[in-house]
Amino acid sequence: MDLRISVLAERPELREAMYKAESPWPEFLRHDPIGNLYYNLVEHFTECVLVGQDEAGNVVAQAFSAPFRAVGDELFDDGWDGVIRRAVRTKLSGEEPDTISAIEISIKPSLQGTGLSKTMLAALRANAGRLGFAELLAPVRPNGKTDPLVPMSDYAYRVREDGLPVDPWLRVHVRAGGRIERIAPRSMVIPGTLAEWREWTGLPFDTAGPVHVPKALAPVMVDLEHDHAVYIEPNVWVRHNIGSR
Repeated sequence: MDLRISVLAERPELREAMYKAESPWPEFLRHDPIGNLYYNLVEHFTECVLVGQDEAGNVVAQAFSAPFRAVGDELFDDGWDGVIRRAVRTKLSGEEPDTISAIEISIKPSLQGTGLSKTMLAALRANAGRLGFAELLAPVRPNGKTDPLVPMSDYAYRVREDGLPVDPWLRVHVRAGGRIERIAPRSMVIPGTLAEWREWTGLPFDTAGPVHVPKALAPVMVDLEHDHAVYIEPNVWVRHNIGSR
């Protein structure tokens, strides 16, 4: 596919179509309170947002990133949520960011597996370089992980005979030059009442303890007595050296 990729800052009129595009994510992932903070403030990060259009002008791919000022260990345990917290804090404080991280690359569901994710990752790397960063970090969500009981510390380092990761999304990153660094054990934290989790998943949530939710990378922990459930998702830190600075 001949994909036209634009920086949102240069094409602000695409924002509405971008948000109306079909989402590939399971519903429960759309309720991370920290994630919603970023997307509600995306007008502050438009230089870091890419929009991919097909030949007809339809939005079929998106890529989000965020710059921030690193404090201490840049590869922090809270991964995805942590990037957003630090990016918003950096923006509001007026500090100069020295690090940039990917937030999301999403492809129209019917076009997944056609190579667009590779194209959007390359564009995200190039955009980070354009903005003057030497590296692009990414708290990667290995979407090929199907068993929530397998520790991410085990799954993330599984490789095929050719030495590449068994996970297809990690494989895209490694092929693009990324290096797996470490696990982000609490990259996303999604709390909710039992009623909310029933709405998000269609599951009964009527037993205490771990519940396996389709497309979740770890069990959702349920507390019946206190009427809430919490999902803590581990991700995988990948570092891309793009050599701009």
